[in-house]
Amino acid sequence: MSHTKERQGLNRIAGFLVVFAAFYLPGVWQGAAAQGVNPYAGQPRAVLAGGALFRAQCATCHGADGKGILSIDAPDLSLMWAREGVNDEYVFNVVRDGVPGSIMPPHGLSETELWMLVSFMASLSEGGRDAEFVGDAGNGRRLFADNCAECHRAGAEAGGVLGPALTGVTRRRSPEALMQSIREPSERIERGFRPVTVETDAESVTGVLKNEDAFSLQLVTEAQSLRAFRRDGVRQLNRLGASLMPVFSEAELDAGELADLLAFLHGNQ
Repeated sequence: MSHTKERQGLNRIAGFLVVFAAFYLPGVWQGAAAQGVNPYAGQPRAVLAGGALFRAQCATCHGADGKGILSIDAPDLSLMWAREGVNDEYVFNVVRDGVPGSIMPPHGLSETELWMLVSFMASLSEGGRDAEFVGDAGNGRRLFADNCAECHRAGAEAGGVLGPALTGVTRRRSPEALMQSIREPSERIERGFRPVTVETDAESVTGVLKNEDAFSLQLVTEAQSLRAFRRDGVRQLNRLGASLMPVFSEAELDAGELADLLAFLHGNQ
């Protein structure tokens, strides 16, 4: 099946589900006014219909799970709800109006379809804003210094820059997602921290890619220095599948220590 036919099929499914949901969501045929509160928030049929719309309209850039596609500079939508100022109305407006100067276009959907899409996107959220992190934060601070500070920073704690800053990470990610990131760091690597090896005629340098365009690329090396390379001087750019972060198994960090570490991070917002 061609890409065009697949897209047409998804659009037909999305349209069917929107009509299906209309029979069960109160007030749909009267239209959902553009308001700050999603009138269909948490309604399973709205999430179902919104998911079909998402796959037809958004998944090409954001992926079916909303976490983005490696080769496209589109944000991870599962994390955006923990950002300051992001709510249903904000997302509604961004989807409707697009983002000027970016690859994000406006979408000519009805208000009902937009709210259903917002409902689905909210269901993807992995934010840990209301989660409880129970553990010994004092021991977690020691564990952070011994295991994490070489590459990460958290709050006022000194640390490295090879990995992402962890200040406020418990607001952006759920406990389960954080645990997976520690146990299986290669399963999901944040944009801006994807590992590469740059090969020139003179050297081979491994680090995390920070930026690239048609003329140059920049990375933070394993030695945590910022390096820039001209494209015409790069013989090969290898994008690595495995994270530079080591795996912390139960042997290196048991469940109690992991809880202590997360409790420390939660206290360093």
